[in-house]
Amino acid sequence: MVKQSVNHAWLEQVKEEALEPDLPICDPHHHLWRERKGAVQPCYMLDEFVEDLSGGHNIVSTVFIECGAEFRTDGPEALRCVGETDFVVDIAEQADAKGYGHFHIAAGIVGTADLKTGDAVADVLDAQIEAGKGRFRGIRLGTLWHESPDIADHRTNPPQGLMLRDDFREGFRHLASRDLSFEVWCCHPQIVEAAQLARAFPDTVIVLNHFGGPTGIGPYEGKAQEVFAHWKEMIDELAACPNVHAKLGGLNMEVNGFGWHERAMPPTSDELVAATRHYFDYQIEKFGVERCMFESNFPVDKVSCSYTVVWNAFKKLTQDYSPADRAALFHDTATRVYRL
Repeated sequence: MVKQSVNHAWLEQVKEEALEPDLPICDPHHHLWRERKGAVQPCYMLDEFVEDLSGGHNIVSTVFIECGAEFRTDGPEALRCVGETDFVVDIAEQADAKGYGHFHIAAGIVGTADLKTGDAVADVLDAQIEAGKGRFRGIRLGTLWHESPDIADHRTNPPQGLMLRDDFREGFRHLASRDLSFEVWCCHPQIVEAAQLARAFPDTVIVLNHFGGPTGIGPYEGKAQEVFAHWKEMIDELAACPNVHAKLGGLNMEVNGFGWHERAMPPTSDELVAATRHYFDYQIEKFGVERCMFESNFPVDKVSCSYTVVWNAFKKLTQDYSPADRAALFHDTATRVYRL
């Protein structure tokens, strides 16, 4: 039985038919968890994800991104994160067994590891690759830190300037030799640190999550134009690094400051496009379609809209693009970067 999101009735007020239902999509950023207190969808397992995937869009493959789910509760501390990979592989195999193989759920897996442990992280990376059974593709270690108490740091409580630290970089250097990528999840003032990291490790594929986290709460509330101007300057610097790819999505969280979740009605896809197009247009212009990929960031973005609505917004954003450019944004870039 599907366990609905806490805002299910609210979301049901806006229902849209999926546009262009034949367009192949790889969703390169979603989560799965058995229980997450405080989340808009506290349980997001196979049945819940499949319900979203079945909304009419042609989702042909997905990539799971770490979220601290189902870590091992015993054994060496450094290896407990491998439990998350075991958990996701099991769900992927369940999907095939239940006849959901056409979705290719978690065809790629991005897990985590404490890169601050330096050379010792090599054994953890190898264990993650083995546990992934051919699906493991990279690491995300949250770097989001801000001095304002109004902006929540990443759940792992990273220190200030994590991407600049010697111990972090000592561990980071083990990624490229294993063909593993690194996901950057930060808030927008930290994009400059991501650019420094990318320049220091030109042979490592880096993927910027959620536009680099343009923030609209706390000290940035009511300063949308200033934030966008600052963000553009930093994106220019990051886009100059050819080893960096960018995800297009994840702008519907509370931290982005659009306040969709506070309205009486959820936004339509047209409203999402009108409010956020400037971010999409600029990032695609700077990175090019060959380094950009749309992402759902579900179920986190479900706080504001449904899965069908968010992909409709992406399709409307690109309705004037060429078929080749759209294929890159919706499918080809993601499957190339994650080697699906």
